[in-house]
Amino acid sequence: MTTLYSFRRCPYAMRARMALRYSGIEVRIVEVSLKAKPAEMLALSSKGTVPVLEVDGRVIDESLDIMRWALAQNDPEDWLLKDDSFGSLWMEKLIVGCDGFFKASLNRYKYAERYPEQPMEVYRAEGEKFLGKLDEMLGRNEYLLADHPCLADVALMPFVRQFAQVDREWFGQTPYVRLQAWLQRFLDSDLFTAVMRK
Repeated sequence: MTTLYSFRRCPYAMRARMALRYSGIEVRIVEVSLKAKPAEMLALSSKGTVPVLEVDGRVIDESLDIMRWALAQNDPEDWLLKDDSFGSLWMEKLIVGCDGFFKASLNRYKYAERYPEQPMEVYRAEGEKFLGKLDEMLGRNEYLLADHPCLADVALMPFVRQFAQVDREWFGQTPYVRLQAWLQRFLDSDLFTAVMRK
């Protein structure tokens, strides 16, 4: 039995669950309370963070590694852009940028009261640079690197969603209309609604 320890609203767990579902992998989901993490999860991964995937005695406790493992099993719509070496390179750069610079900006923006050195708007402006680049890229394709979703789209989407949710009114009036449409396509998709269902 393949088991995923997950917290539904965690962006890292969200993207892992989307990849597993897309790949058609049967998985038992254990919804974790972050205040009371199950002992069996902590025994598998001392990091104590979700997601954690256990498959045939193997433990994978990084969301991107879970996504890549799932896509190695089955990638029907070519999320890995396997015949596009340029796209694959950009995919990695986008994910590194999201998980590094953008995630740090998002944390400071979302929890601005913990970072009183600067006003919230400063942190939002930092993250906005990344959003602007994504919006620009969406001027070429329906998705970031192709006319179908790829690993980068799904890896970034939960964090863009989280950024947008901090102040929905602000996000809705930004000039990033292509990014807004891209995000909405995901939010309305069967894949996203399935993984977010309780």
